[in-house]
Formats: sequence, structure tokens, C-alpha cells
Amino acid sequence: MESILFFLIVSLSISPVFGFTLTEFVYPNFTASNLQFIDSTGSFLFSRNGTFKAAIFNPGSEQVKFYLCVIHVESNTIIWSANGDSPVSNSGVMMLTKNGINITEKDGSFKWSTPPLKSAVYAMQLTEAGNLLLLDQFNGTLWESFNHPTDTIVIGQKLPVGVMLSSAMSGDDLSKGHYRLSLTDSDAILQWQGLTYWKLSMETKSYTNSNYEVEYMAVNQTGLYLFGQNGSVVVIMVNLLKSTFRIAKLDDSGQFIVSSFDGADIKRDFVAPVDGCRVPYVCGGLGVCTSDVLSDNPICSCPANFNLRSHNSTSCVPTDSSYSLPVSCNSTNYSSPSNSFSASYIRLGFGVDYFTTDFTMPFRYGVNLSMCQNLCSVDCSCLGIFYANSSGSCYKLEDELGSIMVRTSNNNLLGFVKILVGASTTFGDNNNFDQETVSFPLVATVLLPFTGVFLLMALGFILWRRSRPEQLGKIKSKISQPNSPSSEDLDAFSIPGLPVRFEYKELEAATDNFKIQIGTGGFGAVYKGVLPDKTLVAVKKIINLGIQGQRDFCTEIAVIGSIHHINLVKLKGFCAQERQRLLVYEYMNRGSLDRTLFGNGPVLEWQERVEIALGSARGLAYLHNGCEQKIVHCDVKPENILLHDNFQAKISDFGLSKLLNHEQSSLFTTMRGTRGYLAPEWLTSSAISEKTDVYSFGMVLLEIVSGRKNCSKRTQSHSLDDTATGDHSSSSSAQGLVYFPLFALEMHEQGRYLELADPKLEGRVSGGDIEKFVRVALCCVHEEPALRPTMVSVVGMLEGEIPLTEPRMESLNFLRFYGRRFAEASTMEEAGGQIDVMLYPQANTSHTTSRSISNACFSYISSQQISGPR
Repeated sequence: MESILFFLIVSLSISPVFGFTLTEFVYPNFTASNLQFIDSTGSFLFSRNGTFKAAIFNPGSEQVKFYLCVIHVESNTIIWSANGDSPVSNSGVMMLTKNGINITEKDGSFKWSTPPLKSAVYAMQLTEAGNLLLLDQFNGTLWESFNHPTDTIVIGQKLPVGVMLSSAMSGDDLSKGHYRLSLTDSDAILQWQGLTYWKLSMETKSYTNSNYEVEYMAVNQTGLYLFGQNGSVVVIMVNLLKSTFRIAKLDDSGQFIVSSFDGADIKRDFVAPVDGCRVPYVCGGLGVCTSDVLSDNPICSCPANFNLRSHNSTSCVPTDSSYSLPVSCNSTNYSSPSNSFSASYIRLGFGVDYFTTDFTMPFRYGVNLSMCQNLCSVDCSCLGIFYANSSGSCYKLEDELGSIMVRTSNNNLLGFVKILVGASTTFGDNNNFDQETVSFPLVATVLLPFTGVFLLMALGFILWRRSRPEQLGKIKSKISQPNSPSSEDLDAFSIPGLPVRFEYKELEAATDNFKIQIGTGGFGAVYKGVLPDKTLVAVKKIINLGIQGQRDFCTEIAVIGSIHHINLVKLKGFCAQERQRLLVYEYMNRGSLDRTLFGNGPVLEWQERVEIALGSARGLAYLHNGCEQKIVHCDVKPENILLHDNFQAKISDFGLSKLLNHEQSSLFTTMRGTRGYLAPEWLTSSAISEKTDVYSFGMVLLEIVSGRKNCSKRTQSHSLDDTATGDHSSSSSAQGLVYFPLFALEMHEQGRYLELADPKLEGRVSGGDIEKFVRVALCCVHEEPALRPTMVSVVGMLEGEIPLTEPRMESLNFLRFYGRRFAEASTMEEAGGQIDVMLYPQANTSHTTSRSISNACFSYISSQQISGPR
């Protein structure tokens, strides 16, 4: 009896009988199939606490394709599958042997197995993290599912560089789909057909440290991260609300989705790309995708002159049956078209775009439309083109056609699809071979004279080519004349990354001969314009260029034009014609922050101020850490923070300081100093770095809190008579002039934060909210740059993801010096005189630097004259 009981116990530990499942471990000679289990889910193994289970499972309703899966039990989410490309029927068998896992059909036909292992398998374990392990007799890991991800990673799992996620074909079909997520040494990217359509670093919520290389991706309770330095450094992070269970999945829709599980609900914490129309095949081949503002589902249709291939198809084909779409020669279905077909093009029109134009360089610059089409016609891999009419940029659509996006703000692109057109014959009946043969002597008689003429023309062309160097010398001498275009016009478009190039006449027409000026400053005047497609733009005329050569100018513009972030004003194009240098920006319909914050319009509510501060901080963080070349703005101030719909903040004029000549740059710097945003290191020999922008941002943050200039007349202050205490020579209590940063420091020391709020808010803000902004601002304006936080940290503190840092009082004492000097300047102003204002005391010494300023803050030129709002 005891021997029989022992035999039953051993049998249960080796192989489950009908309706039973095991916990954590199974051992070799174990078999499982969907038919073995009562609950019809095919579950045969649970992790220790039942968080995950392994099953022979079918995710669809038809119950015809079964897979070995690891499933999160509570949410019923598949996090890994083995045989995605080789499903089995419900009678298919998984067997664990000493050599690994094998999956076969009932008849023994092979479907999937683990690779050869270095030693014999002792056990298979399903961990509480969802990792399926094969262990040897010493408990060493021989193989694990975490190292072979499919479309999902979970908390505790790493996705290293060189390993990718592949989407499933659908929720029912787990075979590899069209989309891939992979890691480079600097980013996470999504690709379709080998073409990139999204990067993590471009996301608004991502914060980048470009000083280190990416080693792996992971999700945890607090967000999504790309790590370097063996996990000790965060290269890119997306902070999310805390959750105990979180997955990151490349969905079959082509979107990368980070989800958390709470109770019975799956919550989407992060979706990219947010706009479903940016997914390359969302509407099938040549489907036109329109974003639906009322839902997350894009609206699909076919272009004019196209319709659906069939009722069950999502791809569009020409309506005219005599037209056919070519197949790329890189496709396995390719067959060379017969000579009876010729290439032609169907126009898609303006207002559309293709995902590759944001992620690939044009195939050619500076060509006309006909040349662009010819380049595609002779390339068997080219299936269509997008052509930028202003710049002559030619983009080829290669190998397979994806979906077309509708653009609400067009980027001057024209789309064309290559088609094959059946050619008519000139000999009547195609089957009459004799007629074609008999006509040959007549054809030869007609063509031979023309052949002789052609040979003579070819000989003349060769002789002309030999004399061409002399002719080119004459042409170059003419080009070098003062009134002629620069010779660099000939090769400007060999520079990769240039945005759209406009002709001067185009911008002259767009601005109605530069009629409406909306700003002026050190870079030049800014004008409102309307492009032919009705897109509003801001056109900036650059003056006093330090960069004289067109090629050098274009090189700098290529760098600026390649930078894309939701919180940076987009450079849409440029003009470099003869001596004219113009920049074309997207138009920001709410103007600059200073007009909204300090003007007489509707009051900015606190939440709107929070969004503006966050947007500005994210834009600066991207400039400092997210670009291939770090960019220090050097002129952060409310006039250079522009507002779009819903008070979305965007930083403008970044990267332009390199375009000014030396004299203009010096004047520009001096003017910035009089405005109160100039970091102390500008007036010393200290190096200028991104921490200079952090100081300026701190000063802007104080103005957002107070709704007033940091340096303003007494009539603009609020409640200072009652709240200021201490030395009456301080700026917080001075007559005529108030230096708000010092007043903010004094109120911080006393914990009286509500005293600092804009009185127009009328109490609609809490002291805690004001405290957060003031503490962050004071940390930003530390005298020593090394003590200032990075902009990435500033964003984290404003969002509440990073604990607030305590301002260092010893590094803020210089504000008291500033306050006294501004108070003295105010007194002199009221007396009608001038004063040499001591702007900055050298650290730890009694030596000071003097600079003569008329009327201190109220200098002889306004900041709008420096760069101007758009």
C-alpha cells in the first residue's frame, strides 16, 4: 500500500493528470496539451503565489491556434509566447525533456524547441516575476524566457541593445507582425519595414541624459527607463504614476503601450506614437489616415482615383483597371514588368504626408519635380515620391507602401504614387507577327538617317565638354561679382538635414511684402505670413550676420531644423538667396509669455502657469540633453517663450546666437543683462554652460509666480508695504523700484509664500503650490553654477517625481547685493540722475565689477526690440 501511495505522489510531481495543475516547478518527461485540462485554458503551471501561469493557450475565439504562453493571471495578459510562428492545434503537445522544451503536433510533427543547452535540464520553474526558467541540477539557469522576449517586457525584465520586441499579427494570431521596437546606443525606436517612425527621445514626457550610452530598457513601479553604466545611470526616463504591476508592449496596432494593472482594469500609462495616423500601416497600403479628435480611432479612406482592393482588404488600388501598382524589386513577389507597361504617377495632392519624411533624409536636394519622378521611374525599388516644392527635396517611398497621413498644417509636400500604365501598340492586332516582321525594312529606312544625326550630335557634345572648364571659369567669375548670387548656391543642398528652402519671392508674397511686423530685435524683424496652403508662419529677417558664407549658414540651419520637440518652436524653412537670410517658423497664435503674463488681458490661472512652466522646462531639458549636439539657449526670458493653443509653451530662438556677428552678439548680451535674466558667470571669466539657462529659467519662474517683472516700479508691486521687514534699503522695501528675487528669498526664509502670488489670482492658489515654484526657482538661481540643478531635475521637481531640493542660502546672498544696488538705482532715477550700478560681486572677495547703466532695469531698449515675440 505504501509503495502504491509513493508511486502516485511521484506521478503527480512528474505529469499532471486530467484537470490538475502544478506550482512553480515541473520536471523532465512532463507533457501538457490544451485537452488535458478541465478549465479549457490549458494552464499547467503556476508561479509560487499564483501571479503568473504557463498554459497551452488560444487567445482567440475560434480556438484553432494554440501557443505555449506565460500569462499574468489577474489581468489575463499574455506576456510571452514560445511558438508564435508555429501554432499547434488543441491536441498539440509540449514536452519537457532533459534536452529542453519541445512542442509538436499530436502526430509528432515538429513545431518549436529551445536551442541546444550546455547541460541536462533538471527542472522548469515559473517565477513570481513571470520568467520561465530551465535549471540544471545545481539550480543554475540554462535558458530563460526573459532573454527571448516576444512583444512584451514586465517589471524585473531587461530588453538589452541588440534584442528587439516584435508585434503580433493580431490579438488572435501571435506570429510576428509588421512592427519592431529596438534599442540603439542612444534611443528606443519603432520601425516598420526597417524604417523608423518613432523615437522615445522625441516624447514630451521623456528626459534625456546624452552623456552615456544606452545598455538596456526596463519598466518598474515608477516608469519606463533606458539605463546605462550597468544600470547605474538613467539615459532616458519617462516618469509614470506608481504601480505594482506594469508591462510595456509593442501592440499589434504598431503603438508602444506601457500599461499598469489596478484591480479589474488595465490602464494605459503611456502610448506612442499618440497619433495613430503616425503608425505606418494603420490604414493599409496607400490608405489615407485622418485623426479623429473625438476618439482615439483614426479614420481611413482611399485617395482620389483609388478604391479598396476588396471588401476584406485595407489596401487601396487605382480605380482605373488599366493602371496597376508596381511591386518593389526587393520583394519576393517581384517580377519584371513587360515592355508594354510604362511608369506614370497619380498625384495625391497637398495636405498629406508620409511617416518617412520626418526620419529620413531626402534622396536628392534641389531638383525639380520632373527630375524627382525620373529618379523614381528608373529605380525598381521606388513605389512613389514626396516632393517639397520650395526646397526641391525629393523623398522616395521604397519597397512597400504604407499609409498616408492627412496634415492639418501642411509642410509643403506633394505626394505622388508610381503606377504602371498599359501601353497601346502601333501595329493594330498584337497577334499579327508577320505584319511586324514585314514592316522592319521600312522602319529601318526611316530611322537610319536619324541615327546618323544623333551620332553627330554626340560628337559635338564631347567636344563641348572638353572646352567646359574654360566656360566654367567665366561663369564663376560672374558669380563672384557683388550683385550676383553666391557660388555656394550651387551646392547648398548637399548639406543633409536642411528644412524646406523658400525663394525670397515666395516669402515676400507670403508676408504681403513684409507688411505686418509682429516683432523686432537683435536678430532682425519678424513678420506674419501665410503660405499658399493657408498655413500661418512667422518670418524672421536675420541681420548683422557673423556667418557670411551661405554654406556655413545652411550648416547651422540644418542643425536647428533637425531639432523637433513639442515644446520647441519648429523651424519650418529658410531662405538663403544672395544676401537675404530669412527663417520661417510655425506661427504661435497667443504670442509671447510676457504679453500674456504682464499685459492687461485675461489673468493666467495657476494651472495654466504650471503647464507653461513645465513646457518651457521640458523644452530646455531637450536642448541640453536630447539633441545630438547640446544647445545652450543663452537668452531664456518670457519674450522667448511663445504660447500656442491651450497655452502650450514653446521655446523660441534656440541656436541662433551663432548667427550673430561679434559686435551684435556683445550688444545682445549686454541688453539681456539689463533685463535681469543674466547669470553671474556672464560678467566673470567663468565658462558659459547649460547651467546659465537654468539661472535664467529660475528668474522666469519667479515672474510666473508673481505675474510681474522681477525688476519693476513701485506701482507694480503688491502688498510689499505690509509684508517687507528688516533693512529698508533692501529691494523688497525700497521706494520706486522692487527687486522681486530678493523679496522671494526673504519670504522663503519666513515661510510666507502666499505673499508672493500674483494678486490677480485672488487666492486661487495654495501656499504649497507657490512654495514648490519658489524653492525650485531659488535653486536655479544659485550663484555657483555647479549648485544649480539640471533642467531634467527641474522638470522632475515641478512634476513632483523628484523631491524638492532645499535652496542653499550661502549661494543666494548675492541677491541681497543686487537688491541694494537696484534700490540705489531707483533713488537716482527718481532724482533724474544716473549711477554706475555694481551688478555683481565676485565670489568670496571684496572686489566688484562695475557697469554703467541708465535707469537700471528700465533700460533704453526693451526686450521686444531684442528678439521680439512672434
